[in-house]
Amino acid sequence: MPELPEVETICRGITPVILGQKITSVTVRNHKLRCPIPKNLSRILKGQYFLKTNRRGKYILLKTKDGALIMHLGMSGNLQIKPKNHIPTKHEHVSINFANNLALCYNDPRRFGVILWTTKEPLKHKLLKNLGPEPFSDDFTAEYLFNSAKLRRCPIKQFIMNSNIVTGVGNIYANEALFASKINPLQKANTITLACYKKLVKEIKKILLSAIKHGGTTIKDHTDSSGKQGLFQNKLKVYGRHNQSCYTCKTKLTTIKIGQRATVFCSRCQKNNII
Repeated sequence: MPELPEVETICRGITPVILGQKITSVTVRNHKLRCPIPKNLSRILKGQYFLKTNRRGKYILLKTKDGALIMHLGMSGNLQIKPKNHIPTKHEHVSINFANNLALCYNDPRRFGVILWTTKEPLKHKLLKNLGPEPFSDDFTAEYLFNSAKLRRCPIKQFIMNSNIVTGVGNIYANEALFASKINPLQKANTITLACYKKLVKEIKKILLSAIKHGGTTIKDHTDSSGKQGLFQNKLKVYGRHNQSCYTCKTKLTTIKIGQRATVFCSRCQKNNII
């Protein structure tokens, strides 16, 4: 699933191409995503301009004077810029065509993505209104996590992947941040010290920024808006390294599932840090 760095990479890639360009037409080839695409989307967008783009968590918001598109890439979706007269691929469900003869194309083989239209403030939409702070915001601090965790007995990995606590920290980067912080992913969130939360917050920010710099992580499907793969998979310390040795201590990495998600960690480097 595209996580925050992948979504941010795509958002940055499409922004200079689509901002201020007149939308000449919209082609919807398949309305059946996780939520149905509005049937009148072509009529709504034709003749409009995207005036602002931004990301909230794993959502991309494309704003016009009349409203905003809310987009989520689901498990396998991506957005690419292509010539308007391109031949669509099998899983290209939506093409938004512009007067500059380019098109914004949404591809999604598994169709778990979302493309919705709202005429209200998009940040107040039911999908976004309860999201936690952005990892790069001033609100995301060690004190905030420590206080939020006081009544949380779930594993710390599940805690930081909860989008109502902090938005955008998906499975890949939760694994990596916990390893960098030397925190066991199974440790209960309410037993972790403030000092360890300070380290964790620092590593989450550092790792996400590095992943954005490297164009995200390509495991299977992720490409940027020009079709290029990310490079951060070459920097991963634990994620995807099942049965391999820890780079730090050479201990064989442990692989388990937490909340049905693959979790890889070093049992020697990542010990519990009890209050």
